Amino acid sequence: MGDRNRKGKGSKNRVVYSEFGGSSDEALERSPVELSPSEQKLRVQASRKGRGGKTVTVVSGFQCGPDTLKDLLKKLKAQCGTGGTVKDDTLELQGDCADQLVKLLVAQGYPAKRSGG
Repeated sequence: MGDRNRKGKGSKNRVVYSEFGGSSDEALERSPVELSPSEQKLRVQASRKGRGGKTVTVVSGFQCGPDTLKDLLKKLKAQCGTGGTVKDDTLELQGDCADQLVKLLVAQGYPAKRSGG
């Protein structure tokens, strides 16, 4: 009886509630819609919220797979000479390089716009 109430091993796969009885594995395995670069609407914004005063340039609006985002991020980081990461279908590059990113994305076929101040 002690094993049933203990948290830890095996508790990850336990279904607590399922309204329609279907498996959630199907929803997790669905691939995102892969749009061509010209069909995406990207927004480029410099932000300092929640980062201890450090400026980060955020590129959002992507509708593509994680591999495509990683490849694009690698190119943009090399051209801007800065670091960055992929978070929740957005790219975050260190520093305020929004104007440069808009030019680079437009040159690669993405319709990007600068947003915010």
